[in-house]
Amino acid sequence: MFVTQAYAQAAGGGGGMDAILIQLVPLLLIFAIMYFLVMRPQQQRIKAHQMMVANLKRGDQVVTSGGVLGKIVKVEDAEVTLDVGEGVKMRVVRHMIQEVRSKSEPAQ
Repeated sequence: MFVTQAYAQAAGGGGGMDAILIQLVPLLLIFAIMYFLVMRPQQQRIKAHQMMVANLKRGDQVVTSGGVLGKIVKVEDAEVTLDVGEGVKMRVVRHMIQEVRSKSEPAQ
């Protein structure tokens, strides 16, 4: 009585697999965009930081994540000893080194 013929005709069966694929395509595109814009660059930054930390050696000028500038005096497995002033030495966890300002000559 109140239903028009157009609504009655459109109420047929679903599209099957085509409808499911059409609904999944936007989700897959969003995931792909997030991977290439967020996750992949972050993984590359982590890899570069790990490489930089692994290549630390005595004499390098470094900046810690707290902003302290210093020169590496001693390198151990998990820690680095920094000379931050006249007679002032600090022990810092290796992974807290944020940046290497200048590389030193290879130690003999």
